[in-house]
Amino acid sequence: MTGGQRPGAARRPPPEGYLGAAARITSGPAPELVAAGYALEIADAPLLHRGLTLADLAHLVELVECGALPREQAAPVCAVLLDLLDSPAAEFPYDPVYGDAYNSRERELERALGRAAGRLHLGRTRREAGRIAFRLALRDRLLGLHADVAVFAGTAARLASEHAATVWADSTYLQPAQPSTFGHYLGGFAEQAVRNAGRIKAAYVQADVSPAGAGGSGGTRLPLDRARLARLLGFGSVGAHTRDAMWSVDALADAVTAAAVTAAGIGQLAGDLEIFASPAFGYVTLDASLCRASVLMPQKRNPYALPVLRGGAGTLIGRLTGLLATGLTPSARTDNWLYAYGEVAGAVDLAGRLVRLGSAVLAGLRPDTGVLGEQAARHFTTAADLAEELSLRFGLDYRTAYRVVSRAVAAAVERGGTELTADLLSAASEEITGAPLPDAGDALAATKDPVAAVSARDAPGAASPRRVREHARHVLRRVTAAQRWNAGRRARIAEAESALLGAARSLLA
Repeated sequence: MTGGQRPGAARRPPPEGYLGAAARITSGPAPELVAAGYALEIADAPLLHRGLTLADLAHLVELVECGALPREQAAPVCAVLLDLLDSPAAEFPYDPVYGDAYNSRERELERALGRAAGRLHLGRTRREAGRIAFRLALRDRLLGLHADVAVFAGTAARLASEHAATVWADSTYLQPAQPSTFGHYLGGFAEQAVRNAGRIKAAYVQADVSPAGAGGSGGTRLPLDRARLARLLGFGSVGAHTRDAMWSVDALADAVTAAAVTAAGIGQLAGDLEIFASPAFGYVTLDASLCRASVLMPQKRNPYALPVLRGGAGTLIGRLTGLLATGLTPSARTDNWLYAYGEVAGAVDLAGRLVRLGSAVLAGLRPDTGVLGEQAARHFTTAADLAEELSLRFGLDYRTAYRVVSRAVAAAVERGGTELTADLLSAASEEITGAPLPDAGDALAATKDPVAAVSARDAPGAASPRRVREHARHVLRRVTAAQRWNAGRRARIAEAESALLGAARSLLA
């Protein structure tokens, strides 16, 4: 691929066909424009390379089928396009002096075909071909991200099921809260991942809309069958409005939003695990392959994968913000599209790498069940259970029961203790309500065991081992459905391409 000119380099003569009709452009582009603008466009050539050829082939087939172009005129163009289809982008002479990738392609087609190459412009602008090529590339990347998220969700669900009975002290604000299970904690990220798979699927549906046959933007007077073009290219639907299909960028924002939200959820998990893996907590250990040794301190093992996940999520949020900012233009402008192709595809690719890293983190995670269990039995984690028991057993309103338990906990801490006693609870009741509690010991005994407290949380989606395993199975069923949908879309695209190539080759007969 030819590189861009350096600023200050001599200007080349204008390429053939560069002269404008409305304004006579009598010189080639300034090297500064090439370096700052055209180089961005030509950098997208590898992304668009194959899709541009598919777009050209579909347009050529439809021109013949609708009677706008004789078969014998289409045949030589079709032969060259079929030869070009699977050629590596790196071997094609893309040159930023000609602007975007399509202009370089047109120059090479003219070299091979002469004026016959111009037949591809009948009823279509180069912008349409670029939009088609980009949507083909984007939907492929969204399917890849969707598959990666399904793997992450399945990994999280299986790990949740494995630790469905691993009791731990769930926390908020990094403070011990209530007894729960580590499986229930992990199951939340599995549920979120399945939801993100749905977001990516929705973004795919928006990207899988055909702009083919849009003409400049208002359609074409040629009798092109837009539905036929969409089928040839494997699109799920036809853009309902030609100008919208050519210029709107909300589908791009949907794709990057889905990527950013997905990465943000895994980044949140990474933030938790970095704390849990620290010696101060010792809840979990990361696989050594996901860590990096300190250069200075021989005893120190840094959980490097986790900041990679958090930083990547932040980067994607920044890319989404940039995309939305450049998209805030008057309609039918180029400034948003100039940056969009590479940025959007790169964002989805980055999200895929992060999701795959997140799956590796989960696959290599080793929770310390002993430490988790010990923490669950400390820090008065069953205090809320005890307050509920007092409310149910003695008919106290919950706020009064809460104050009784709170005062008893404060008294225990003041004495340097780590457990409540019946005497402390009864004394607290006398202080708050004016009367001691009868059978305070029985109330304590009924709520002291964190394992029993967790088992009692048996509502659907709650923390009891039975419900955690039930939820994990539910996630895995949805993962299977998501993978089936993904495979179906891949098969449909492959079938459409096969049919397109068959129709194209028939023009040569």
